[in-house]
Amino acid sequence: MPEILFWSAPRVWDSYAELLPRALDEAGVAARVAPDLPPERADYVVYAPAKARLDLQSAPKVKAVLSLWAGIESVIDDVPPDVPLTRMVDDGLTEGMIEYVTGHVLRHHLGMDAHIVNPGREWRPDAPPLARQRKVAILGLGALGAACGQALAALNFDVAGWSRTPKRVAGVSCHHGTEGFAAALDGAGIVVLLLPATPATERVLDAAALARLAPGAAVINPGRGALVDDAALLAALDSGQVRHATLDAFRTEPLPPGDPYWAHPKVTVTPHIASETRAVTAARVIAENVRRAEAGEPLLHVVERGRGY
Repeated sequence: MPEILFWSAPRVWDSYAELLPRALDEAGVAARVAPDLPPERADYVVYAPAKARLDLQSAPKVKAVLSLWAGIESVIDDVPPDVPLTRMVDDGLTEGMIEYVTGHVLRHHLGMDAHIVNPGREWRPDAPPLARQRKVAILGLGALGAACGQALAALNFDVAGWSRTPKRVAGVSCHHGTEGFAAALDGAGIVVLLLPATPATERVLDAAALARLAPGAAVINPGRGALVDDAALLAALDSGQVRHATLDAFRTEPLPPGDPYWAHPKVTVTPHIASETRAVTAARVIAENVRRAEAGEPLLHVVERGRGY
């Protein structure tokens, strides 16, 4: 019987304590899963470290490390290169991201802030353009970016997407490479960042990229803090090139109290909640990967070390 070490904060384990054993049973896997299993006995590690990291050298039997997070840049160095590392891709993450992105795109498209917070009690009868008249650029066309792009296209937004490699997404004008990056951003009224954090995507939204947006554009970052050149974004907010930024991911989290984003009147800070891993769906993904490994089948969502995701 395989043994699974669940390495996480106690509150995370509380969410999985019943759901993960049930999911394993439904997948036909007889396994023991526990948060206090000695590492040397672990065949698999479900990994969502809080402050304490696991020394995987102390787990010589481990067949795979199964991350509960979609982004793995903060844990990839913890896992020996000869041990498979998987990232979390599941329906709950996708649905949560679609809801966050669609909600904030509509908020900025409709100009809802002016009516929700209207201290001067001004009557402002200016109607927004139709969705088909608003270009939305999505940087990153992986599972989350593609799903968000299709949801926005279904609302009639003019959606342009960019990825490092060629992609085809129904309803989305897809671009790739250096020239494609410019084409995706040019004239966009809203840009959504959903790229992974890698050396190639560091500060991808810099001053030059921001200058390509339509004047008064909105920036939405539910991806990774490293994607944004913070100084360039603050300058664009101050100049009016960017009307508002809704930011869910930051280089340092929690965002320090003195960070300028907190006090900026054109910034909305959300506490990395755009797409939380939900135990009810993630448990099934973990169980399926354990089943696959025990059956000698390929694992789902294996991280490619050279690409960083």
